[in-house]
Amino acid sequence: MDLDFSETEIDRYSRHILLGEVGGVGQARLRAARVLVVGAGGLGSPLIMYLAAAGVGTIGIVDDDRLELSNLQRQIAHATDRLGMGKAASAAIAASALNPLVDVRTHPMRLDAANALDLIGSYDIVCDGSDNFATRFLVADACVLARRTLVSAAVLRFEGQLATFKPHAGPHCPCYRCLHPAPPPPGLVPACNEAGVLGAVTGVMGTLQATEVLKEIIGIGQGLAGRLLVWDALSARMRTIGLPRDPACSACGPAASLRDLSAHG
Repeated sequence: MDLDFSETEIDRYSRHILLGEVGGVGQARLRAARVLVVGAGGLGSPLIMYLAAAGVGTIGIVDDDRLELSNLQRQIAHATDRLGMGKAASAAIAASALNPLVDVRTHPMRLDAANALDLIGSYDIVCDGSDNFATRFLVADACVLARRTLVSAAVLRFEGQLATFKPHAGPHCPCYRCLHPAPPPPGLVPACNEAGVLGAVTGVMGTLQATEVLKEIIGIGQGLAGRLLVWDALSARMRTIGLPRDPACSACGPAASLRDLSAHG
């Protein structure tokens, strides 16, 4: 591991290096890491910015949407003068302005069965901040097949959820389908553009998501593999729920049927 830091890096990351749990070795791990962020919206915005600020060496951003005025109530990586720009490019501008030492790569496309596995396999950790179940299940299945750790967050109205999925790490670590075996019927769970969301809630959850990613990279603390964090902003209550691995899971169970992404075609 390369522990040779420039004076600029030492100054920029000094508050990390001072932490005994991080130090120079932890910062070097961050610099060497490759993290893919799926979605540059409400969750992806603070997530991308904190990953960049922390010095994560390579950050990939997947998003094929363009910036609209209604996004700016919560998607703080963007700016009014970039309306109409692709979100991946807009978020990359913000991240690079914050920290020009990191390599920010844009993937302005929609993930599908043909490209997800190759893209996800080229990164170390995947963060899901997408806003639809089709993408969530595609990303989750691709992470199982590629043996990549997935840190997934979701928000709606005044609530947020967060968990880490890495079934490749051991028999007690579940995957996304252990929590959600199949997508809900269409219309059962409203999207944010139907039910609304308090903008700051996405900021909190995206920041918590970034924290879990940094912990996974550095290898410190207790992660959220096997646990689901739930936050209710209105009651100011946060709790964690045990999330066991499902022995009948179609993605990671002993008799798993998941072999490829053809079901997502």
